[in-house]
Amino acid sequence: MEPRNFDGDADRPRSAGAKQTGRVLVIGPYLRVRAGSADAQSETHVLRDAEARLDEAAGLARAIDLVIADAIIAPINQIRPATYIGKGKVEEIAGLIKTLDVELVVMDCALAPIQQRNLEKELHAKVLDRTGLILEIFGRRAKTREGSLQVELAHLNYQRSRLVRSWTHLERQRGGFGFMGGPGETQIEADRRLIQERISKLEGELKKVQATRRLHRAGRQRVPYRVVALVGYTNAGKSTLFNRLTRADVQAADMLFATLDPTLRALSLPHGGKAMLSDTVGFISNLPTQLVAAFRATLEEVLEADVILHVRDISHEDAEAQQSDVDAVLRQLGINPDDSGRIIEVWNKIDRYDSEQREELLNIAARRPEDHPAMLVSAVSGEGVDALLAAIEERLAAKRITLDLSIDAADGAGISWLHRNAEVLAKELHDGRFDMTVRVDETKRDIVVNRFDAVPRLSA
Repeated sequence: MEPRNFDGDADRPRSAGAKQTGRVLVIGPYLRVRAGSADAQSETHVLRDAEARLDEAAGLARAIDLVIADAIIAPINQIRPATYIGKGKVEEIAGLIKTLDVELVVMDCALAPIQQRNLEKELHAKVLDRTGLILEIFGRRAKTREGSLQVELAHLNYQRSRLVRSWTHLERQRGGFGFMGGPGETQIEADRRLIQERISKLEGELKKVQATRRLHRAGRQRVPYRVVALVGYTNAGKSTLFNRLTRADVQAADMLFATLDPTLRALSLPHGGKAMLSDTVGFISNLPTQLVAAFRATLEEVLEADVILHVRDISHEDAEAQQSDVDAVLRQLGINPDDSGRIIEVWNKIDRYDSEQREELLNIAARRPEDHPAMLVSAVSGEGVDALLAAIEERLAAKRITLDLSIDAADGAGISWLHRNAEVLAKELHDGRFDMTVRVDETKRDIVVNRFDAVPRLSA
């Protein structure tokens, strides 16, 4: 459905026809950015196209099978403390709700509890803000025990802030007998206490998950397996690329947040080495802070990763703004998005371009600084994947030491150990001895030197 601008003089909506269950009106209450404003002048702030923002909000609603009755842009000059949008727009939206037989209004913004309550009273319909909508999606997508814990924790933190006096049952008090018992606690206080108790329990269970993950990471470091993590905006094609690189069958679909639970698979590198590839939850603009906090255990895989692949849907009209949003979340996690030694930018979905457009894209990538290259790939067709694997191997190798050594061909156990614990780059048999070039972690260097009689030499 094409988004329409709803700015006072907009045309009246068309007839909605027969009523359907779960019909939703999506509202984009976006602040107008005036020329010369701080937002317009900021170099770090990438302005998002209003229609692209609204389309994304409608996509979020469709991700939980809601029927979009209409999606409109309602530009505002300032945020109203009581209802977020102005009184006139509230009245116009109320009329639109009656015309379209809408049951739910999705506001593509973060509403304060009082704003949500006031809007529901004025519109006579359930109102859901962007944070609540994302939480609903996450609640449906979580499949593993860890994912369910994280979603529930985020939802409870959100719900705790929504305990305003919107319903009469929250005004009742319960407690003491006679005159000595005192007034007791109100229902709203009891609900808040129960939520806090559940939050504390969930945080304890998630700490156990984090401890288990630390053990798994310690085990991988002993093998040793380096970790490569995929990050990117939701629906950038991370899971499709994950499947292409690892030959796995992780769910990949053209929808927002198709993948939620973290997945780890072995990644085979061009010269026979191995790494672990981690697929993580997609990022999105205005990602709720409680979600970032709740998914900290999952995102620890990104924090601990040796190489991070920032997957971008380069064909998207809002690609630059999406990159800015992902960079912002990485900074929230304490990761420098400009760390070229650790982050590789992957421009995905080049299969959507014709040959002329692709050539132009290649020229743009070629003009980038040498220490900030962009890898052009198509996760669907496999184009560019070999070059990406080579780039991953090169980054991982930069943190390892290359050694030349000679080993007796009869030392089968030693050769086997090297294949298990190092990356064997070359092996040639000469006069009963194997001349080998291996790549090892710095922590393994002394072990290799002490394990074999030959004196290793640093490769040029």
